[in-house]
Amino acid sequence: MAEGPSERLRSDSDARAARPTAHGPARGGDRRPGVQARSPRPQNSDRPGSGTQARPEPRLRPEPLTLPEPPAAPAEVLLHLLATGELELVGRLPGSSNNALLGIVRGPEPAGRSSASTAATPTSARLEAPVVYKPIAGERPLWDFPDGTLAHRELAAYLLSAAAGWGIVPPTVVRTGPFGPGMVQLWVPADPSVDRVALVVGADPRLRPIALFDVVANNADRKVGHLIPTREGTILGVDHGICFHVEPKLRTVLWAWRGERLTTEERDRLACLADLLREDLAVELGEHLAPAEVAALRRRAEGLLERPCFPEPDPDRPAIPWPPY
Repeated sequence: MAEGPSERLRSDSDARAARPTAHGPARGGDRRPGVQARSPRPQNSDRPGSGTQARPEPRLRPEPLTLPEPPAAPAEVLLHLLATGELELVGRLPGSSNNALLGIVRGPEPAGRSSASTAATPTSARLEAPVVYKPIAGERPLWDFPDGTLAHRELAAYLLSAAAGWGIVPPTVVRTGPFGPGMVQLWVPADPSVDRVALVVGADPRLRPIALFDVVANNADRKVGHLIPTREGTILGVDHGICFHVEPKLRTVLWAWRGERLTTEERDRLACLADLLREDLAVELGEHLAPAEVAALRRRAEGLLERPCFPEPDPDRPAIPWPPY
């Protein structure tokens, strides 16, 4: 079972009062998604002469949240599970600007997928996966991105990463959850023994594909905390809600390769991507991005082929997101 940087909310008097349910947020609290329940006020009065003393309000305390391990299954199986499985909310990500919630998706294993465990079990096997759920209703408005589009940009980032063969973004879907439509992404636990800052400062070569992905996607928010070093030794990227703007927005901590020439493998990958962006991938991305954004994405890929170097920071705008972690 994997421990994540998350918390389950419990009340001293009623643990359930602080937990979102399938029918809405916690009882007695703000009705917005992801908002912590408000404790009830004391029933007794402490006014002079009342003869009673106010009962202290129950305090919500964070508790570590244990999530199941992501299942070892092909991407298509995981995508089907994320899109169609039953989504149970179990916690939240403290400090999330877009009301990110943690959940577990459960559903039957697709028919015909054989494994040692299913062969020994006469009944239909079930899968479960930890996920992050970001309801569109909880997205924070931004002055430079259209409202209600961040979830679709997260899905577009997954489609781009998968089509180019980068394998950077965990499986992602847009679906309806307890608080309405939103992004649901496989939660992949980070290896707690890895220092992410050291990876960035040391220009770990595993970050170079992510740096190139960010240039193509025009990522405006590549922070250190958005890098996930896995226990398997790979490094993933998450939180791509503010990508794909038509104007230059690149803000990243991954500037170690600025000005360096792209390798042959990187140019070949970009050439294949540019071809896909003239065909089926453009149609698929068009379901989640504006036509001008898809066209700008294709121009960025083609521009890197014409001038095959990592870009330099633009002196006229911030090069690093704030805070950088």
